[in-house]
Amino acid sequence: MMIIANNKKAFFDYFIEEKYEAGIELKGSEVKSIKAGKVSIKEAFVRIINDEIFIMGMSVVPWEYGSIYNPEERRVRKLLLHRKEIKKIHEQVKIKGYTIVPLDVHLSKGYVKVQIAIAKGKKTYDKRESIAKKDQERNLKRDLKINNR
Repeated sequence: MMIIANNKKAFFDYFIEEKYEAGIELKGSEVKSIKAGKVSIKEAFVRIINDEIFIMGMSVVPWEYGSIYNPEERRVRKLLLHRKEIKKIHEQVKIKGYTIVPLDVHLSKGYVKVQIAIAKGKKTYDKRESIAKKDQERNLKRDLKINNR
């Protein structure tokens, strides 16, 4: 599994509950562009519309060697999941405070996949705790590195 794009902010802003791997419905040269690493999911979000799941705000830069028929950069893309999985996700998202967040775009056996997660939003004090924990770990690693010299 080769990660192409990552959404680090999702781990800071949300408590990740459950993860799913979904395929993406892509057009034309989008696959080449994604494999070249020209994709961003920083502003992306996932919605369920009419029992289908879509990713919106995902940016795929048009392939530079493509034709005039290259698809739009920020078009809505359908995610490919089983019906049961979509229903299960939809039931969990109905609960107040839960949302669907894209975590990363990766290659799996040559196919472009998106890892999405059911997540619950963090409050401000939770984010402060996360920052404090990271600082503590960073200081610990720094101290261990100094002591090992």
